[in-house]
Amino acid sequence: MSQPENTPFITQPVLDVTSSIPDHIDPAVARTHPGLAETTLKRELVYQGRFLKVRRDTARMPDGSTNTREFVMHPGAAAMVPLDSEGRVLIERQFRYGPGNVYIEIPAGKKDPGEDSFTTARRELIEETGYRAHSWAHLTRIHPAIGFADEVMDIYLARDLEKVERSLDAGEFVETEWVTLGWLVDELRAHRLLDVKTQIAVHWLQDFTEGRLPWPAFDLKG
Repeated sequence: MSQPENTPFITQPVLDVTSSIPDHIDPAVARTHPGLAETTLKRELVYQGRFLKVRRDTARMPDGSTNTREFVMHPGAAAMVPLDSEGRVLIERQFRYGPGNVYIEIPAGKKDPGEDSFTTARRELIEETGYRAHSWAHLTRIHPAIGFADEVMDIYLARDLEKVERSLDAGEFVETEWVTLGWLVDELRAHRLLDVKTQIAVHWLQDFTEGRLPWPAFDLKG
């Protein structure tokens, strides 16, 4: 998802957004884990980029004291495991600026405003790989950066693929390749497969193909 170049960057002043941004903490936590739950007292927006925001909140701790909590606000994302009729997986290689290297990954992308994760998955698969999937299954939901971000990512299995036109975003450079599950397992064991969502997907695929878990119903249609 591309963002306009003229999106404002907020550094100073800090914006008090206590009344304008709803609390993200599940109220049920106070009942189920009263000795662990934290309560938001104040919310401040300290940075806004083209798609990420950084919040600095003041929160009440379980013992009644207060503390500062800083975290990244993320729009959410979806990832997908494209499977062909031979059981191969379509993977991507792309340069990731943060860690500064090229990584093996399953296709994924951020939600556009108003999208649900399944809509994002269908759109991103076409944009990044040039394939449309006609059968889908929801695999799992993860928090990829649970210590410092609110990002939620849904992972899907995608099959019954149709080749269509690819449409990468401006500034996006991605190579794709069909690989076997065995190759992915070898890369994982050799510590060359470092992307967390892809590691998770590989473990699920191993359980399915080796009979430890039944394959899910592909009851979502693209």
